[in-house]
Amino acid sequence: MSKTKVVVLAAGQGTRMKSKVPKVLHKVLDKKMIDYVIEAAKEAGADEICAVVGHQSAMVKAMIGDSVSEFAVQKEQLGTGHAVMQAESFMGTDGDVLVLCGDTPLITGKTIKELFDSHRKDGNSATVVSVMLDDPSGYGRIVRNNNSFDKIVEQKDASDEEKEIKEINTGVYVFKASDLAESLKELKNDNAQNEYYLTDCLEIMKNKGLNVGVMIADDENEFLGINSKLQLAQATKIMKKRINEYHMVNGVTIEDPDNTYIGKDVVIKPDTVILPGTVIEGKTEIGTDCIIGPNSRITNSIIKDCVTVQASVLLSAEVDNYTTIGPFAYLRPNSKIGEHVKIGDFVEIKNSTIDDGTKVSHLTYVGDSDVGKNVNFGCGTVTVNYDGKNKFRTTIGDNAFIGCNTNLIAPVTVKENAFTAAGSTITFDVPEGSLSIARAKQVNKPDWRRVNE
Repeated sequence: MSKTKVVVLAAGQGTRMKSKVPKVLHKVLDKKMIDYVIEAAKEAGADEICAVVGHQSAMVKAMIGDSVSEFAVQKEQLGTGHAVMQAESFMGTDGDVLVLCGDTPLITGKTIKELFDSHRKDGNSATVVSVMLDDPSGYGRIVRNNNSFDKIVEQKDASDEEKEIKEINTGVYVFKASDLAESLKELKNDNAQNEYYLTDCLEIMKNKGLNVGVMIADDENEFLGINSKLQLAQATKIMKKRINEYHMVNGVTIEDPDNTYIGKDVVIKPDTVILPGTVIEGKTEIGTDCIIGPNSRITNSIIKDCVTVQASVLLSAEVDNYTTIGPFAYLRPNSKIGEHVKIGDFVEIKNSTIDDGTKVSHLTYVGDSDVGKNVNFGCGTVTVNYDGKNKFRTTIGDNAFIGCNTNLIAPVTVKENAFTAAGSTITFDVPEGSLSIARAKQVNKPDWRRVNE
């Protein structure tokens, strides 16, 4: 069976973005625009994908990485037809070729699959996706003859009569690879822009008697091309609404969808409540019966069932069942928090394991540490993990009690059932069941004020 190949056009500079970042790398929520396009193609069954890059091609290649099969470079931006020509060796002459724009992040795999099905069912050499717009200004128009495809006319080349047409070209096509290869050889640039238009390939095919079809899509928003920061914000709003509605339909309570930002790859189980001002990104997974927010940010983290996260930040962290985080807590990467744990206000955890039942209630830093079960941290505790050159780990055994304002100078171990006295600086291991006091003896100076007056 022949492969389905996809060419994603990503060579444009995007001057209206007013940015040093290439257009297709700007983000909608937590993902680059082009990532959505590539994922939609894969969801529709694409076998191989080629990205045609140009402006700042090295940056685009580095950011896309191995999400595509290969790259083609368009050194000069001479039109969409010229861009596709750069991928001729990739496309070959077998099977079908889908052409997508890298700046249309709202397109869905469902629509692309419908396009493939329509194209193959009708035996077309080319099929273009169109939508009906009340205001088609700026778009290429689909010109029909007796309701059949005739040609596509760009805005700058359109007659006054053609400019009245409401059906516009979305820039999404699927071709028989062999017919596309032949038509590309006949492309000319005799138009107002002096560019090679891919749209002309459809007219070339039609004039040869080949079937050219048009699939009218239902949702015009899927084909919103992003050319400015304003349009980027519009696309983000649409994507946010789409994702939030998906989660609500599947049993998640989102109290204020307009002020909740959830990435496309996030998984949330039913009966979890998301409060306003919350941002959830990346490959985050959240279990059932959780309360998340308000005003929290969670990125690439795993949160099990019945967890509360209030006004806190979690980055690449793991939190087990029945644990509470916050308010104003900060879980940095590789923090693994057990069941029935309390991570309270103004607590920072970094690269540490906190086992079940432990309480770190407030104003504490735990970094590079392995903490056992049912440990209690007094207010103001610090694991001092860095000596200016190297990081060291602290180990705290089960049922230990760490007094307020304790400094644990790593590497150090506090054994099971041990205590540290408030205000101690612990530099040596604390034996099991013992109390360690590491502070100067209190000295009172009588009449100190009078002497110094």
